[in-house]
Amino acid sequence: MNSVGAPATGTRRLTTSAMIASIAEEGQRTTKAPFGHALARLADQRPDIVGLSADLAKYTDMHVFREAHPERFFQMGMAEQAMLGAAAGLAESGLTPFASTYSVFATRRAYDFLCLDIAEPGLNVNVVGALPGLTTGYGPSHQATEDLAILRAMPGLTIVDPADSVDIQQAVPALAAHPGPTYLRLLRGAVPTVLDEYDYTFRLGRAAELRGGRDVLFISTGLMTVRALSAARELERDHIDAAVLHVPTIKPFDREAVVREAAKDRLVVTLENHSVIGGLAESVASSLAFARVTAHLVPVGLPDEFLAAGALPTLHDRYGLSVAAIKDLVRREL
Repeated sequence: MNSVGAPATGTRRLTTSAMIASIAEEGQRTTKAPFGHALARLADQRPDIVGLSADLAKYTDMHVFREAHPERFFQMGMAEQAMLGAAAGLAESGLTPFASTYSVFATRRAYDFLCLDIAEPGLNVNVVGALPGLTTGYGPSHQATEDLAILRAMPGLTIVDPADSVDIQQAVPALAAHPGPTYLRLLRGAVPTVLDEYDYTFRLGRAAELRGGRDVLFISTGLMTVRALSAARELERDHIDAAVLHVPTIKPFDREAVVREAAKDRLVVTLENHSVIGGLAESVASSLAFARVTAHLVPVGLPDEFLAAGALPTLHDRYGLSVAAIKDLVRREL
C-alpha cells in the first residue's frame, strides 16, 4: 500500500491502493474489453489479422482475440523488442499484426525496433499500448506520461488516443485499413461508453466538435475528452458555456479544425492524459503560432516530472486531471 498526501506524524495515516483502477466515473456506462472484441470481430472478416502479446494478453484485452482466434495469436513473452521485430516480419509476409504491451515498454524499451523495423519501411504494424499516461498508480516504471512526445517525431507513424469504447471499436478497423504503422493508446477493462450520445464517428486524422459553447473551448484527447464533457455539463450550472473539440488522432494532427475553433474569442483549454511537454498542448500551441492566431491558451496535463504512486482518483486530483480540478481552473481563468 502506498501513502498519498499523508498527514503529519502523530495523526491517522491515510493509505490508498496503487492497483490499476477503472477510469469510469461513478454510474457511467461502460463496455468491457472493447479493443479485444473489436479485434476479434475484425479477424472474423479478415484472415490476415494476427495478434501478438508480450506476456500481457490479459492486461491489454488481447486475451479476447486469443480465445476467438488461437491459431492467429502469438505469445512472445516479456521480450517487447522481439515482439515488434516479429510483427515486422509478419507484416512483410502480408499479414496485419496488432502487437500489444504496456505503453512504457512499447515506447521506452522497444523504440528502435518500432522506428527501424516498422516505421522506416512503412509496414502496417499496429502497436497497442496499454496504461497510457496516468492510468495506473504503480509509479514511473508503468506510467507512460511521455509516450506521445517520444513518438510524435517518428516519421510516418500514425498516433491515436481514443476517448472511450466507441472510439476504440471504430478505430481498430480504421487502423487495420491504414497502410502504414500505427500506435494506439489503449483504454482497457471496463471502458466508458460516452461518444454514442454525440452522433460521433471516428475519422482517422480528423477532430470532432462534440458540443458548442461561447465562453470556453476544451480541446481534448483520450480519456480527457470524457472529463471535458462532464466538466462542460457541470459548468452550465454556473452559466458557463463550454464547447468540446475531441482530437482522437495526435498524428496526423487536424490543424485546420484546431485553428478554426481556437481563433474564436473564448478561453481555450487543452486537456490530455500526458505530460504538458510534447503532447496535445504543444501541438495546439504550435498550430496557432504557425497560423499566426492569438488565443488565451491554458494547458491541463501532467507536470514535467516523475509522478507519485497511489490510487488513481487521488493522483488525478493531485495532478489536475479530475473534473473538479478542470472546473476550478476554468473559473479562475475566466
